Amino acid sequence: MDSARAAAFGDRPGADVRRAAAGPPRERWMAAVALGGQGHYAAAATLLLPLVRSGDRPVASLAASTLASHRRQLGSHATARRFDAVALAAAPDTSAPDRDGVDAAGARADALLGLAADALGLGRLGEARRLHARVVAESWRTTVRELWVAAEIELAAGHAERAVAPAERALRLAEEAGATRHVLKSRLVLGAASVVWGTPESVERGTRLLCCDLNHTDRHGLFSLSWPTALVLLTSPVVRNHAETEQVRKSALNALSCVLRRADPISRRLAVNSPWIPTALLRSGEPPNADAQTNFLTD
Repeated sequence: MDSARAAAFGDRPGADVRRAAAGPPRERWMAAVALGGQGHYAAAATLLLPLVRSGDRPVASLAASTLASHRRQLGSHATARRFDAVALAAAPDTSAPDRDGVDAAGARADALLGLAADALGLGRLGEARRLHARVVAESWRTTVRELWVAAEIELAAGHAERAVAPAERALRLAEEAGATRHVLKSRLVLGAASVVWGTPESVERGTRLLCCDLNHTDRHGLFSLSWPTALVLLTSPVVRNHAETEQVRKSALNALSCVLRRADPISRRLAVNSPWIPTALLRSGEPPNADAQTNFLTD
C-alpha cells in the first residue's frame, strides 16, 4: 500500500505499480491513479472499470471519478460528466477518514470537482461555480484539487489575475505534502495563469515555471502533464530562438503521441474526435481531428 500511495500521492509518480495493480481494491485504485499520470490510460481503465462495479462504495466512487478525469484529459467532457455523475451517486455518506482523502469525504469532493471541471469544458461557467461551492475539502489532496478548479474557473471567466492566488496556494500545499505529481500540476496551473495574465513580470514568471515543469514531467514520465505544459509554453510571448521552440514542440508532440498510443480504443476515439486535442501535435499517421483548441487543465 505504501508504494502505491507514493506513486499516486507521493514522491515516486513514475514508479512501476504492477505489483500494486494485483492488490486489494484501494491499492488497485492508487495504481490506476499513478498509471493515469504516466499516460497509461488503457492500463488504468483495465483496473478502474471493475472497481466502479465493486461493492466498495468509496473505491467505486473514486474509480468512477478517476475514469472521468482520464476522459476529460483526452478532451471528452461529456463522457467524463457521466462517470462523475456515477461517482457522486456512489459516494457514501461516511467512512473512516484517510490522510490522502481516500474516503467518503474525498470521494464526494472528487465527484463534485469533476462535475465542475466538466461544466467548464462544456462552457457552463455558472454551473461550474455552483458545483465548486458545494465542495468540502477535508484532506490536503482535496484542497489542492479544489484550488486547481478555483483557478480554472477564474481563467475561464477571463480573470487570469484572480487565478494566481489559488494556484499558488495549491502549489504550497502540494509541496508540503511531498506530492510530486500534484506539485507539477500546480505549477502548470500557476504557470498558465501567470502567462495568461500577461504582465511582463507574470509572463516571465510563468514561462520560467513552465520550463522547469516540462523538464520534471519529462524526467518522471508524466506524459499526461508534459504535453499540456509544453503547449502552454509555446503560447508564451517570451522570445526564444528557433531551436528552443522546436525542442518544446517536439516534447509536446512526443508526449501526446505516447499518451494516444497508450490509450484504450474508446479513449483514443474520443481524443481524436475532440475539439480540445491539438491536431498540429499529432504525429504523421495519427488520425486528424477538427480543431486545435486546448482545454487541458480541467482534470
